[in-house]
Amino acid sequence: MRQVALVYRVIRHTLPFACVFLIAVRGEAQIQVELKFKRLQYIAYEPVVATLAITNLAGRDIELHDAEGQSWFGFEVTGSEGQPVPPVATDNTQPPLKIETGQRVTQRINLTPLYPVHDFGAYHVRAHIYFADLGKFFYSASRVFEVTDARPIWQQTVGIPDGVAAPGDARTYSLLTNRFPDHTSLYVRVQDRDKGIVYATYSLGRTITFEQPQAEVDRANQLHVLHCAAPRAWSYSRVGLNGELLGHSSFMETKTRPRLIHGTNGEIAVRGGVIEAPVAQGARDTAPKLSNRPPELPKDDH
Repeated sequence: MRQVALVYRVIRHTLPFACVFLIAVRGEAQIQVELKFKRLQYIAYEPVVATLAITNLAGRDIELHDAEGQSWFGFEVTGSEGQPVPPVATDNTQPPLKIETGQRVTQRINLTPLYPVHDFGAYHVRAHIYFADLGKFFYSASRVFEVTDARPIWQQTVGIPDGVAAPGDARTYSLLTNRFPDHTSLYVRVQDRDKGIVYATYSLGRTITFEQPQAEVDRANQLHVLHCAAPRAWSYSRVGLNGELLGHSSFMETKTRPRLIHGTNGEIAVRGGVIEAPVAQGARDTAPKLSNRPPELPKDDH
């Protein structure tokens, strides 16, 4: 009996603390936030796309919304020396997001137009969610990515034709290559060098390094690029003056190798090979909102 009484007293004294601990754990786990990047290394000015997952563990449906001037979503970005990297714009209002109980919502956000992360070096990023119902923040684990630059292999400066909706007087097209552990990618960059504005930097896909890409500018000063993406496989891209990817298609090498040719009217065409999979691409806009996807191209060098 004495042993039973001792056990009872232990349970009686420890149970309230255990309940408090369980309630605290449950409160901390009401919203789970996960942050991931597809890779560790990015080229300066290319889209740095973060994948954000929010899981509702509150046991009820919730709505995330701004409250008292506090945005419900945000990032904390620090540089390689621990210095904070402020956002480009201070207005970070987001539309409310409803999440059902137990539901996991995944969003993709391009950090490049939101934060000045184009300088070389490492960046540490942590996402936070503000839950207004509890007046508290929930955080993801910190993730890191590195910004480097690629090797330039071709460059051409062109003027802005009359009647074209593009700011400034000139554009500089650049082709660059970057070697990753398992492949090499070809990049295009469109910028106004006089004003220091980079309109876009993005990958055109994998490339075989011993095959030099072909690049030509048509009468509208749009860039055409044909490069070897794999043995006997070629990739064709058409890029606009504001950095838009206007068109993309693939060609297979047959008895003849694909090549770019100038038409009599100043147009550029691909001759040779067999077209495999044409893909039309619309012009891309800015991406200021969390809910916008797919992620957009950076539009300015702030």
